[in-house]
Amino acid sequence: MTSAENKKSFLKKIADTILSFGPGIFAIGYTIGTGSVTSMIVAGSEFGMQLLWVLLLSCLFSGVLIFAYGNYALITGETALYSFKKHFKFGKVLAILIIVGVTFGQWNSLMGILGISSNIIFEILTLSFEGIQSAQYEITLLIAVIIIVTFYLLMLVGKYTFFEKILIIFVSIMGFSFLVSFFFVQPLPVDVIKGLIPTIPDVPGGKMLVAAFVGTTMASATFLSRPLFVKGKGWTIENLKQQKRDAITAAVLIFIISGSIMAVATGALFYNGQEVTHVLDMANTLEPVAGKWAVTIFFFGALSAGLSSIFPCLLIAPLLVADYQSGTIDTNSRQFRIITAIACLVALIGPAFGANPIEIQILSQVFNVFVLPIVVLGIILILKSEKIMKDYKTHLGVYIGLYAALFFSLVISYNGILALLGY
Repeated sequence: MTSAENKKSFLKKIADTILSFGPGIFAIGYTIGTGSVTSMIVAGSEFGMQLLWVLLLSCLFSGVLIFAYGNYALITGETALYSFKKHFKFGKVLAILIIVGVTFGQWNSLMGILGISSNIIFEILTLSFEGIQSAQYEITLLIAVIIIVTFYLLMLVGKYTFFEKILIIFVSIMGFSFLVSFFFVQPLPVDVIKGLIPTIPDVPGGKMLVAAFVGTTMASATFLSRPLFVKGKGWTIENLKQQKRDAITAAVLIFIISGSIMAVATGALFYNGQEVTHVLDMANTLEPVAGKWAVTIFFFGALSAGLSSIFPCLLIAPLLVADYQSGTIDTNSRQFRIITAIACLVALIGPAFGANPIEIQILSQVFNVFVLPIVVLGIILILKSEKIMKDYKTHLGVYIGLYAALFFSLVISYNGILALLGY
């Protein structure tokens, strides 16, 4: 075999590996958006690697929850909210509260995502057309409209496999971009080790950032939608091992990509005493350290993070409503199109009023943590029910992980309340 054939074979293996991703790609899409990027950058620039322990725990518990919800769907054939409604005494009320809470957080996040993504594209355009800076508001709003209309039209295609392929492209570009940026600037190894020791920055906004961290990494929407995506993939009880690998892969990739963003911010900004509150500031400050190539790569990473989150954020409300109604989703239904159209209009509120997308993002991530304990408790109660699970016994290690996740979510929710009161 020639060197050219070897190279082609190697590239084909990489492509096949990427395309083999299962529903876990949606978990990465939900988790790592511009909200996550912003939180990691702000944390890295202000506190270095001090909050790495929060990220590690969040990813660990996320992996357990993704696995638990996915396994439940494969074993029983039921989805999350439908099961809550069917099996719990106050299940209907609980499910409706979850739908409202998760939708509120995700639609707020969607406003921030669209605002940041349109701003990034505007910044890229100004590199070639400096004269457009005087019309920033108008052009940014136009870009936002074009983005959201394009995504809505793509939603009308209405096939799980299509959504999955689009997300694979965006997530691959995002992961590659941030990992390459990491090789330009790195934190000191001793700071990485110190970051694994639990501490909360005793400064204004420290508690808010910790809550935002968990809100973006342990996203309730990720776990609740898992059964629907597993079923959409066509998996059955015979795919239990595959589902487990997919959950682990998703959690590991979320940690690696998010940790790389925090590390880049630490290496480029924290050591120089520079703080940022905007994704674009991060790219501009990176230039003197790593050059224009790094800035370009980071721009595309941040943009891909935003675009990869728009699909899941638009999908979440119709997914949860369909889950509540019957446990199945019809992406060609009138209900699906109406709810996603409303989500698109909500997304445009932020850019239309010129709101600060960074502030919207941080706040929306904080609100996400309040639904989290209910979502964790829900799957614990379901798995413990012999009536529901019949002969299937959940491993002790999974229960330990779930109870630890419940305790962690309660602590973070309390921390989030304190942060909002202080805000």
